[in-house]
This record gives sequence, structure tokens and C-alpha cells, in this order.
Amino acid sequence: MLLTKVVILAAVVSGVAAAQPKRIYIAPDDHTDYMWTGDEEEYRRAFVEMLDYYLDLADKTKGNPTEFQSRWHADGSIWLWTYERNKSAAEFKRLIERVRDGHISFPLNALVSTHGGTPMEATLRGMYYAGSLERRFGFRVPLAIAMENQTLPYGLGALWAGAGAKYSWKGICGCLTELKRDGRRPHEIYNWKADDGSNILMKWNSLTGNTGARSMGGYAEARTPAKEIEHVDKDADFKSRYPYPVIGIFGKGWDDLKTMTDEFIAIAKAKTTPERKIIVSNIVDFFEDFEKNFGKSLPSQSVSFGNEWDLYSASLTEVSSRVRRAVEKLRAAEAAASLVSVKWPGFMNGRQAEREKAWLDMGMYWEHNWTADSSKITREMRANWGRKIAGEIEAYVERLHADASYALAGQIKTSPDKKRFYAFNPLGWTRTDAADIVYESAGPVHVVDLATGEETPSQFVTLHEAGYPQGRRYLRVLAKDLPPVGYKVFEVRDGAGKQLGPAAEVKGKVIENSVYAVKVEDRGAISSIVEKARPGRDFVGGSSNGRWRVNDLGQDPGVLEIENAGPVSVTLKGSGSSPLAHTSRITLYRDSRRIDIRNEITENFDGTHTWGFTFNLKSPDVRHEEVGAVIRAKLLADGGHYSPVMSRLEWLTLNHFADMSGEDGAGITLSNSDLAFMKLGKSNIHDGVSFLDTKTPQIQVLAGGQIDAPQAGIAKQGGDRYFLQRFALQTHGGYDATAAMKFSLEHQNPPVTEWLRAGGTYPETSYSLLTISNPGIVLWALKPADDGPSKGLVARIWNLAPGAQDYSMSLSTGISSATRTTHIETDLEPIPLSSWKVTSKAAATQIQTIRIVPVGGVQP
Repeated sequence: MLLTKVVILAAVVSGVAAAQPKRIYIAPDDHTDYMWTGDEEEYRRAFVEMLDYYLDLADKTKGNPTEFQSRWHADGSIWLWTYERNKSAAEFKRLIERVRDGHISFPLNALVSTHGGTPMEATLRGMYYAGSLERRFGFRVPLAIAMENQTLPYGLGALWAGAGAKYSWKGICGCLTELKRDGRRPHEIYNWKADDGSNILMKWNSLTGNTGARSMGGYAEARTPAKEIEHVDKDADFKSRYPYPVIGIFGKGWDDLKTMTDEFIAIAKAKTTPERKIIVSNIVDFFEDFEKNFGKSLPSQSVSFGNEWDLYSASLTEVSSRVRRAVEKLRAAEAAASLVSVKWPGFMNGRQAEREKAWLDMGMYWEHNWTADSSKITREMRANWGRKIAGEIEAYVERLHADASYALAGQIKTSPDKKRFYAFNPLGWTRTDAADIVYESAGPVHVVDLATGEETPSQFVTLHEAGYPQGRRYLRVLAKDLPPVGYKVFEVRDGAGKQLGPAAEVKGKVIENSVYAVKVEDRGAISSIVEKARPGRDFVGGSSNGRWRVNDLGQDPGVLEIENAGPVSVTLKGSGSSPLAHTSRITLYRDSRRIDIRNEITENFDGTHTWGFTFNLKSPDVRHEEVGAVIRAKLLADGGHYSPVMSRLEWLTLNHFADMSGEDGAGITLSNSDLAFMKLGKSNIHDGVSFLDTKTPQIQVLAGGQIDAPQAGIAKQGGDRYFLQRFALQTHGGYDATAAMKFSLEHQNPPVTEWLRAGGTYPETSYSLLTISNPGIVLWALKPADDGPSKGLVARIWNLAPGAQDYSMSLSTGISSATRTTHIETDLEPIPLSSWKVTSKAAATQIQTIRIVPVGGVQP
């Protein structure tokens, strides 16, 4: 069958080729090796100088035939962001006009990044500046890129397509890789299809020649354009793999700081013959030509190639974790800001510049030069730059979170003589969870849920956090049935309340609530998890690499003690000194199915360390959140999502969760807050070929390491001595992607609390801003629109089911208008309303972004 398809395709291509001349597009650019070839100031000057040069060259060549006019591709939106901040409004307008007429192009991406370790929302926010340019100046950016690194996530294509991209090209480097340099790709150009039906037209040629990245398939294919034109026109091997008469040769700059040349124009003129036309290209024009003639007859590919340079962010793992935490905390900050903005439309005013920089930073932190092997930029400089970017992201998120939480506390009706606080749920469904609020007053108290009038379990806990080495005192309550994107109000009253038993009992090393009996070893590893609904079934076990426990950093003695015991939760604290000094806290909550794990490593380390999770499951089947997709950790031939060729699979992406199920369907979900990668069992790579271990029921979560050391990454974690690494576990009877994601989001997004003060107009006891009718649809984000209060709110949803689902979305205010947008908030089409609600359908696994305006607009 495959041979037949190839023959038919070749015949179609041959027929079309006979009817038209060969067209070779040559596109100049300067590959941006940010914080590798130069530092930030050097690149700032280079961006401005190069854009000025090519604007002038476009003017000089405007009288030439269109194929011989100057074109230039800037390979990140940061080029335009920098130019806008260093030139006059008139000069920036001149640049925008050249973007409009196709003489200058750029992708949605802020910079060339490795995406395997990037949270989904960070990937999207990194493209927001490009989206703002689209709306301000009335054009679309149809291109997204990921260069040099040899691997690529599966779900990234759907995110790009949802952001508005139609095309992508990938040129790689034959350097610093475990993959075969002379390997051939499954397809040289193809339709990158996602499960949701979206598509990216992808050019990703096999690397050829002996010049590394400076030949076809490299990130500087057009380093010597005249030579490469002859290669693609005459080389039999290339023509057999790429039979199309429309060819793209992209990239001039290689690792240079600056590239300013008019040679492409002269070469295009000199190399054009009656049989072939050479066209100076902006990259997009190649794709438009190719798509028109061959887009429908191309093969499709839906596959992940794993991670390679992506892994090097784990060499500065705590800084990378800080960025991940900030991205996750943004969910609560923006949800609270949405409630506040409905009443106070000017709340987000004055944050635009800081917000735009934070979005760019999210697109920059995972910049591809985590290799840190520059002869100019030292590893220390690269690490410090990463810390700076992380700090800027954190500063914006923390300020927004604090301001929104405080403002909401002043918008809720209250009595000034009462001691009340709210617990706000930023997620889109009703949940029950523990909520903590700072409480340093003395004396016994009890807490009443004002929505029900009933006392709720409460206790005092001491939590260890930054700035409080001896711990800080909190009041912890069991916040039942918190409404979606809404709050409940709790009143603290003096005096002891009902005498409730502890949330869990501790008998020796076993901690037990109404759901689980969990055995914790002295060092904090878990050696048994028994769900009481399945008596006799222990979810911990098996034997692999000598590590058969859960949350296992390595064999060592330790000390186990009880901490923070009460009617809401009980914690066992285990401390060990080997292989690294660490503390692990295992917490069970009252009647809860969640087992919380909080690990802290408290010494610097070199080498690679993992947390082992070995489960007693036969024929393990692992699904995990990659980047913009939940995928199955098997090879394509076995019903999974991973390519058996040109892939690196010993370390897979781990975003919010991984789930392992056994042959009977029962399994366990692992929620991951802080880390980015995991290894399945004994997975490895040898002689350029990956072995993905799908038999061993073990997940090893990468605590940190200089993968491919010593050539790549930051040595000794940049000197860091503290690492926070948190997980949670929940057993289940059958795998469900939506349930796994909701569990993980609840673990990673605790209720937000704040003491009430002079009240506003929000209800006194409880309130929900947004409701989604279908529980299978996950609200991913709710935020004030980036373009201001008149544009209302932006909701992002994710249908994690394998089939299409109908749903409706409503606001407590009612919705006056709704618009489907790209993921970067550029409008696509209006959505009809029914009874002041959005009624829509989401395709299988689809992520949608919708702009909604409350009835009457955002009201003061």
C-alpha cells in the first residue's frame, strides 16, 4: 500500500512539474543565537542595525522585478519589539509597512527556543507580542519556527496552528547530538496533523553534506546560496527524496552576530535560467506557492520526536522550576483579576509594559542556547541571564496575584466587626480542598462556612517557606464545594468548635485516612499505597534498577516524624542525607483521594538525580501531558505517539501529569508541579537509536542534571543549594484524561485566600463568575483581555476527550458578545449567543480561545 501511494504521489508531482518551471526560493536571515554569539546589548544593536540595512535595501531594489527585490527574515518577534523601543514611531511605521508588503517577515515566536520543557501557557504567551502587532497593524503572522535542536514535541503544532500559524520550517545542527548526523527524516516536507484536525505545513529536510548546519537541512541552508542552488537542482539523492519543483533554501547567518548582504539579489539574477527561476524569499512566499500546488497531496505526520537540547534547562533546575511555578500561579492571578476587572475596569491599567515583557520572557527563557557552550558567553553569564528572566516573570505574576487578591477582598460584602476571609477557586469546576491563610493570633478558634452556616474542620499549621526559616503559622480549613471561578467566605470565631478526630491516623510508619493506607520510610520514600476500596491491592512494587518504591531519591537512612496533625490534614516528615540531603513531607487530607508529596533538596549537586516512582502494575500504559497534547508513551507502531526514527526518547516531557495504568485498567496519576522531564524504566539511546522502555512500571522524574555533560548545560546547578520538587498521587479504576488533568490542576492550584476588609458589592457568602456546562471541558485560563477592558475577558478551554464535545459557557452577569480568537487573542469570528450564553463544540483534544464580554460590558 505504501509503495502504491509513493508511486501515485510521484506521478502527480511529475505531472505538475512538467507544466511549470522549477522555482527555488532563497531566504536570507541571521539565525539568532541569543546569549551565545552575543549578549543582550550586542544583540539589541545588531537587530536595529540589520533591520535598518534591509529596509534601505528594500527601498533600493523596489524597481527590480519582484523575485529580485530584497527580502529579509527576522527569526523572532523580539527583533520588532527591540526596534520599536529604540526607534521613532515613524521609523517603526516604516518597518511595519515592509512587513505588510512582504519584504520583511518574522515568526510568531519571540526567539528560537527548545519547546520540550516549556509549559503550554508559556509557549502561547511567548507569541503574544506578535499577536498584538497583528491587531494593531492589521496583518497576520502565518509562520512559527523551532530551529537547530534535533527534536520536536507533537502537541506544539496544534498550539502554533491555534495561534494562527500555517507554516513552519526546521533546520537543525549536526552538532552536540546523540542522533545520527546522516539520518534521513520520514518526510522532507509534510502536513503536521494534530488530533484536533489542525495542520501545519512543515518543511524539515534531512541534513546533507559535510558542512554541518550550512547545507540543506541545516539552520543555515543558504550559507552559500549559489552552491546550494546547484545541489538541490542536480543532486540525485535530494531529488529522489524531494520530488517537488518548488524548493526552499533558507537561512544565511549561521552563528554570526550580524548578516548584511545583497548577494541574494545578484545570485537570484545570475542563477535564473529558462528552466528554473530563483526567487529572493521571505519564507512565507515559498509556503504559499508550495501549498497552492502540492499542499493537498502531501503525506501527513502526527508524531513526537522527544527531547534533546530541551533537556539542558534541567542543568539549572530550580530556576527553571521557578518559571514553571510562576506560569502556573498566573492562572489564579488572572482568574482573580477577571473578577476584580468586572467591577473595576481600570484594574489592569498601567501593567501593559510589564505584562508584555513577561510574555516575551516566557518566550525567551527556553531559548535554544541552553547548551551554554559558547566561547564568548560563559556558563555563569548564561545562568545569570536565566535568573534575570525568571525574576522578571516572577515579579509580574507575584504583583498581579497580590494586587488581585487584595482588591477582591475589598469587593465582597462583609461586616466590619467580623473576622472573615475568602477562599477563591481559580479553576472551572466545583472542588473541595484545604485552604490556608496566615493567622498569627493566639487562642482557640473555629471556622464557619457562611454559605452553609456550618462549622468546617480547621487546624493551625506551621509551613516553611521563603523568608520564614522557622516556619509561619497558618489557619488551614477544609473548604468544601468551592464554586467554579468563584469563592466562599469563611468566618473565624473565637473559642474551640466541635471536637473532630484527626484527618488521618499514624501507626508507626503508616499514615491512614478514609481512602488510603500509606507506608512511609524514614527518608520519605513510600513503600506501600493501599486504596481501601481495593483491599489487598498495593500500588507500590515491582523491581527495577534496585528502586521499587515511590518518591525514592535513593537508598539511605533517615528520620521520620509527625508534623501538622489535625482534623484537616496530617503530615509525615522524612529527612535523609543521601544521596542528597533532602526532606520529604507526605500529607493526607480528610476524606481526600490525594496524596501530597513535598520534597526539598538542600545541597548543591552535580551529576543526574531522579525521583523514582515504581508501581505495582502489569503491562504498564503511560499517558502524559507533553506540550499542548496528552500523548501515549509508546512508539507509533504500538499505538503511541513517538517516532521510532530520528527521535530521542530516554527523557520525555512531563508537564502537569503522567498516568500509568495496568492491564486491568486500574492505575495511578502522578501530578508534577516543578519539574519538566521523566524517564520510563530503562529507556536509553545507543548509536543514535532510542529504546523506549514500555515494559517496566517505573517513572523516574528528573530532579536535575547536566544531560550530555560536560559539553552541554550549566555545571553544578549554577551553585544552587535549594530545590523544591512537589508531586501528588491518586489511584483510579480506569484512565481518564480529563480526570487526570483536573486532579493535577487542583494539586497545583491551591485556593487563594485573603482577609476581607471594607466590603463591596460581590455577595457576602459565595459567588461564581463562570460556568461551563460540560464537565468534560476543562477551563484552562480566564483572564482580562490583553487589549483592555472594552474587550472583556478571554477564556481558554481544553477538550481532553478523544471525541468532539458540545458545551455552553456562561457568566453570572450574562454574556453580551462572544468571539472566537486565536490563542494569542486575534479575532477570528463572532459566536452566536443563546440565552446570553456561548454554545459551542470542541473537536477531539481541541484547545479553544474565546473572548467574552459581560452584559453591559465591564462595569465599574
